[in-house]
Amino acid sequence: MEPQFIKLRHVEKDVLIPKMMREKAKERCAEKVEAFNHCCKDSGFFMVFKCREENAALKECLTLHYKDPVFFEECKQEYIREKLEFERTGIPTKSRKQKLPTSM
Repeated sequence: MEPQFIKLRHVEKDVLIPKMMREKAKERCAEKVEAFNHCCKDSGFFMVFKCREENAALKECLTLHYKDPVFFEECKQEYIREKLEFERTGIPTKSRKQKLPTSM
């Protein structure tokens, strides 16, 4: 079946694809995620006050991706490819991506 003719369920459009978007957005905003994490580790209890700037930069980066219709479409197409591959092979994507040990 062609990807453009795949009918997605409500949970796929509203939960699974947005989850993929969040994961990919974190990768694309890795520098800001790292800066925020570093600030939090250094600030301890006062991170709420001390890390506002890093938190705002991270939120801005993530929101930019979440609201991007092109990014949504990229993630949707990737989701559909993974879904079709699973239907074909019966092997979930995460299992396929794991490296097999070279020696037992």
